[in-house]
Amino acid sequence: MKKVLSGFVMALILIITTSTTYAADTDFKIKVDGFVIASVVKPEIKNNRIMVPLRIISENLGAKVNWSNSEITLTKSKINVTLRLNSSTAVINGKTVLLDVKPYIKNNHTIVPLRFISEAFGCTVNYKNSIVTVDTEPLIIDGIKVKALQQEYHMTMGGVEQQIKVNAYFEAIYNIFVENKGSKVEAPVDYSWQIQLVQAGAYYKNAQYDFLDQKGKSIKRFDIYSLMESYPPGPLTNSPKVLLYDDTEKQWYLFSYTASQSINQLIDTASTNGFLTIISNTVA
Repeated sequence: MKKVLSGFVMALILIITTSTTYAADTDFKIKVDGFVIASVVKPEIKNNRIMVPLRIISENLGAKVNWSNSEITLTKSKINVTLRLNSSTAVINGKTVLLDVKPYIKNNHTIVPLRFISEAFGCTVNYKNSIVTVDTEPLIIDGIKVKALQQEYHMTMGGVEQQIKVNAYFEAIYNIFVENKGSKVEAPVDYSWQIQLVQAGAYYKNAQYDFLDQKGKSIKRFDIYSLMESYPPGPLTNSPKVLLYDDTEKQWYLFSYTASQSINQLIDTASTNGFLTIISNTVA
């Protein structure tokens, strides 16, 4: 095991110390899984390394960010990357490696090396014709590669179907479902897609999430339901506020409001970054 870890760290050191030639100017595009990403702060080149705002890394590679004074920790699955502002060293799963360029602050944004962070999380980075491409690892469910994540939700009149096709979002959202799935529960007595038909004490479906394969067939589906509460609060207050239905297993579970909000935030971020495509919109 020690030899494997040593080899992994040495490979990373070679990656970040190997010279890569970029265009002299900074007029280039950055693509993640084929989608161009926008940035408030323009990417720049320092010591022949492309430097980008931390937000681009954290949002589009699916890494969670934790700040502690001037120390930054990025976490995704079993990989932890720690950097410090104005420090030439980083730590990957407890192993120290050297950086060609120190993270720094510009226009109130933390700027970090794109290639180092991307490759530390298993992504492939290439540069050609003023385009930097970052390809993330695919999400595999039951041995099948996920091609898209489709969200469907209904409103009072009509509904919306939309898709994300960036791997990092698949993994982040799927992990929220898996990690926050609570105890098994019986199906509620009353539940519906249509919120206007749901009475106090029943559940309405917020949205359903399908992880699709290459042919657009659902590999795994989760539905999130919320309790329709009475006002003022009555005896139903103690009922679970949120339930999760695993359609693949045909089983109901407890779920948390916080987890459902985290999923909504990721969907909103994908939309803001241009990664969300509307398939159908019948809202009147």
